Amino acid sequence: MQLKTLLAATALGALMVSPALAQQISVKAGVLNDRSGLYADLSGEGSVIAARLAVEDFKAAEKGIKVEIVSADHQNKPDVGSTIARQWYDQDGVDLILDVPTSSVALAVNQITREKNKVHINSGAASSDLTGKACSPNTVHWTYDTYALAQGTGGAMTKAGGDSWFFLTADYAFGHALERDTAAVVTKAGGKVLGAVRTPFPGTDFSSFLLQAQASKAKVIGLANAGGDTINSIKQAGEFGIVAGGQKLAGLLVFATDVHALGLQTAQGLVLTESFYWDKDDQTRAWSERFAKLNGGKKPSMVQAGVYSGMLHYLKAVEATKGKDAAAVMAKMKEMPTDDPLFGKGSVRADGRKMHDMYLFEVKKPSESKGPWDYYKQVAVLKADEAFKPLAESECPLVKK
Repeated sequence: MQLKTLLAATALGALMVSPALAQQISVKAGVLNDRSGLYADLSGEGSVIAARLAVEDFKAAEKGIKVEIVSADHQNKPDVGSTIARQWYDQDGVDLILDVPTSSVALAVNQITREKNKVHINSGAASSDLTGKACSPNTVHWTYDTYALAQGTGGAMTKAGGDSWFFLTADYAFGHALERDTAAVVTKAGGKVLGAVRTPFPGTDFSSFLLQAQASKAKVIGLANAGGDTINSIKQAGEFGIVAGGQKLAGLLVFATDVHALGLQTAQGLVLTESFYWDKDDQTRAWSERFAKLNGGKKPSMVQAGVYSGMLHYLKAVEATKGKDAAAVMAKMKEMPTDDPLFGKGSVRADGRKMHDMYLFEVKKPSESKGPWDYYKQVAVLKADEAFKPLAESECPLVKK
C-alpha cells in the first residue's frame, strides 16, 4: 500500500512540474569575433560577457530556456570564420552566431547561416551590404553600418565646411563600403572627393598614405578604417602635424575603446558617430558598471552593447514562439518591437536592419573630462529613419517594392 502511495505521489509531482521546465528549450549561441587582433578590444571577450549578461537579465533558466554560450577567434579571416561557422552549425549544434566584426568575415557567415537555416545577429561588422544586396532572411544587422556612419560623421563634417576629402581606406569589404557610402554623402552635399588610397589590412605603417593625403590639400582626411588601424593612423597623423597644419581628420568609425587607447590628448576634437555610449543615461551607466567589473574595468563599446541587445531580443522571440525554429524566431524578431536598457525602443525591418537612433559625438578635451572613460560630448541625434538607408532605396530582395 505504501509503495502505491509513493508511486502516486511521484506521478503527481511530475504532473506539477512547471510548464516552462517541462518544455525546456536548449539554445546554443556562438560569439564569433576577433579575440587577439586589432578588433579584440571593441569585441573579443567583452562580447561574450555581454551575451552572458543578456541571458542573466532575461532570467532564461527561470523561463525554461537553457542557454550555452561558446566563443571562437575568427582572426579577421573569412576562411577561418567560415570554417568555424560550418563546424558550429553542422557538428556542434549552434543555433545562432553573434557579433562577427570584420565585414568580409560577416558576409561569409551571413551566407553560411542562410544555407544552414540558422540565425545570425551581427553587431560588429559595418558593411551596409548586409542589409543591401547581400541581405538574408536569417540575418539581423544590429548596431550600426557604413551608411549611418557616413550620414553622421561624413554629413556633419561636410556641412561644417569640410567640402574636399581624401580617403585612407582599409583594403577589404568594410573599408570599401565605408568609402563608398561617405563619398556619396559628401558629393550629395556639394563636396568633392580629391582622391583615395587603399591601405593593407591590418596595417601598421600609414606614413606614405598620410603623406599622399597631406599633399592632396583636402580639407578632410577620411579614415575608412577601424580599431588598431584607426589608432595607428591618428597617432601617425599627429607625428606629421597634419591637424596642426589645418587639415581635419574624420574618424569614420571610432569606438570608445579607441579613444581610450589614444588618450584624450591625441583624440580630442574628433567627431564620430555611435549608436551607444556608456554614459548616456542612468540605465546605460548602471549596465556598464556591471559590465566593467567583469571586463577588467573597461567600459563597453557599442559592438559589445549590441551583442547584449541582440541576444536579449532573440531570447524574447524564442520565448514567444516556444522554440528555436529559425524562420519562426526571425519572423517574431521582426514583428515584436525591440526594447532594452541600452538602445531603448526600436524595431527590426524586413531587410534585417535594426532601427534605432545614432549619435554624433565630439571627443572632449582633457580639461573637460571628469574622470576615466568620460570621453564624449553629444553634438547631435540622428533619428533612425535618417541614420539608416530608406527601404525605398534598398537593394535587398526581401523588400517589397
